[in-house]
Amino acid sequence: MRFFITGTDTGVGKTYVTCLLLDGLRNAGEDAVGYKPVACGDREDAALLAAASGGIDADLVNPVFLKTPVAPYVAGMLEDRTVDPAELLGGFAKISALHESVLVEGVGGWEVPIAANYRVSDLAADLGLPVILVAGNKLGALNHILLTVEAIRAKGLRCAGIFLNQLEDEMDTAMITNKGVIEDLTGIPLLDHLIYGQDFLDLERFLKL
Repeated sequence: MRFFITGTDTGVGKTYVTCLLLDGLRNAGEDAVGYKPVACGDREDAALLAAASGGIDADLVNPVFLKTPVAPYVAGMLEDRTVDPAELLGGFAKISALHESVLVEGVGGWEVPIAANYRVSDLAADLGLPVILVAGNKLGALNHILLTVEAIRAKGLRCAGIFLNQLEDEMDTAMITNKGVIEDLTGIPLLDHLIYGQDFLDLERFLKL
């Protein structure tokens, strides 16, 4: 089982959802691990994924780390370093050879630049994995979801499912109604609507993918 997990933006809960998926899969007996090809600013996401993967080496989970909290392409320029896509793909091959199931978490949103003429969407296309989309539930989420789904399809990839993540406790009309129209608008399964602070996932719909 291998999926590429992307978001409609940065800060929408990709790592949060990925860790919950890993917890559920591992509790069900799956040899499931996370892979964060590139991280910027800090390695907190990689550390969380490593812990949720059974405590594996963070360097295996995250082979490329840039200290500046900006897009990888910009961080590379500031740090006089070029991110090599081959290193990211090689890291995936390495972790995949060791573990049965791998959930690859992108950086930021779908079109974040990783290197010159190479974006998150290009990495996903090179990996050729079905895509799981995480969206923060807020006013404007439907627009962001539709744009991202179309961009995923334009890369020739399948968006297999969507997680709608509640980023705050209180809900307005948009937040309440978003979950009811996502499937009609996209034709893609809504795998779960995570309430604020939810610490588990019902994997039934995910496992059917």
